[in-house]
Amino acid sequence: MRPKRTESKTDLFRSHLDQIINLSHRLIRLSRQIDWKAFEEKFGTFYHPHQGRPGLPVRLLAGLTYLSRTFNLSDESVVEGFVENPYWQYFCGYEYFQHRFPLDASSLVRWRKRIGEDGIEFLLAMTIVTAKRSKVLTKRHLEKVNVDTTVQEKNITFPTDAKLYYRMCERLVTEAKKMDVSLRQSYVRLGKKALLIQSRYAHARQWKRSRREVKRLKTFLGRVVRDIQRKLPIPEGTLAVLLPRAEKLLVEKRNSKNKLYSIHAPEVECIAKGKAHKRYEFGCKVSVATTSRDNWVIGSQAHHGNPYDGHTLSSVLEQVKRITGWNARDVYCDRGYRGHGYTGASMIHIVNNRRKNLSRSERYWRGRRAAIEPVIGHLKSDNRLSRNYLKGETGDRFNALLAGCGWNLRKLLQILFCLIFGQQDYPKCKQIYPQNMILAG
Repeated sequence: MRPKRTESKTDLFRSHLDQIINLSHRLIRLSRQIDWKAFEEKFGTFYHPHQGRPGLPVRLLAGLTYLSRTFNLSDESVVEGFVENPYWQYFCGYEYFQHRFPLDASSLVRWRKRIGEDGIEFLLAMTIVTAKRSKVLTKRHLEKVNVDTTVQEKNITFPTDAKLYYRMCERLVTEAKKMDVSLRQSYVRLGKKALLIQSRYAHARQWKRSRREVKRLKTFLGRVVRDIQRKLPIPEGTLAVLLPRAEKLLVEKRNSKNKLYSIHAPEVECIAKGKAHKRYEFGCKVSVATTSRDNWVIGSQAHHGNPYDGHTLSSVLEQVKRITGWNARDVYCDRGYRGHGYTGASMIHIVNNRRKNLSRSERYWRGRRAAIEPVIGHLKSDNRLSRNYLKGETGDRFNALLAGCGWNLRKLLQILFCLIFGQQDYPKCKQIYPQNMILAG
């Protein structure tokens, strides 16, 4: 059922939030700039008009999603902080101070699944709309765009053969007990001992002994798999999912393609980006598009299958067109995008520092391509792009888009702080954002 609108009621014993908080706070000013009615019109179609229990307010769910990514918090942490912070409550549309949790953290998970990827992309688009309404983002900013890729790592342990064999055997034994399947031997004690000995041998660089323990763990897994298949020819439930993964794990070799790197996240891929400090990363590739002038994130897209960087360019530019409503005139990429094959309306510039005979303006904008690198660094450190805790391929796409939402909102909050409190200390900010700009709405 659609959420009920909260009507303002007079309470003689309670004070309104706007009477006890600072209305000049940047989060309050930002809440007045966001078009919350657009969220209700967009997401109201996901609720039945009459049947079922009334849903939670859409502004509450969207506001908590924005706050979690802006301040780098999990779903549980943002719900706990909501009860303690009156500014967050005002941002989410409440008139009186709330002393209880408004929802369970799992409600945010179900809401993300309900609105889907299009709804999450709409959240990112609304941050761009807010920036346009505040006149800090114009069509001039979107004429030149930087595009680059990075790796979004999954929340998994570093995969080794020994750990994968042991973990898969442990999961199969647990699920077999739930199905009342009596195994001849579970290898719980022997498997744990073999894993411990293998890690010690590997630490001491005794590779022959270490490989012997890995082979023993693989033997334990094969025996458990064959025992379950004999006693349960037609597996059901979780066993029907785990057994094919176990069989795949048993036949994998060092040079196999599409290997299994995680039991609970089979979509994880091994990606090598040539980093000195981290040779391999396990997750998925993410394309990020930012404006060259002020570094607004106008596109963020997760790609599975470890595609070549140039092959991701068309899809991310289409996303930029959907989110902003404008086509970028010039797109600047690094040399990893050579041979991209893009045939759209935008002009692609492959930045090469050795190229000569360029105008001063062209040299400047080619140099600005490097500005996307620190943006990606902040997306990872401040907006939860460094490690994805959301489930499945859908979670990878959600996390990439929400990281862009968090970056844009942090940028809006910095602009509001600059305009309200520190204009005399920020001369550059005064040049970019004039003083007569009204952001309070």
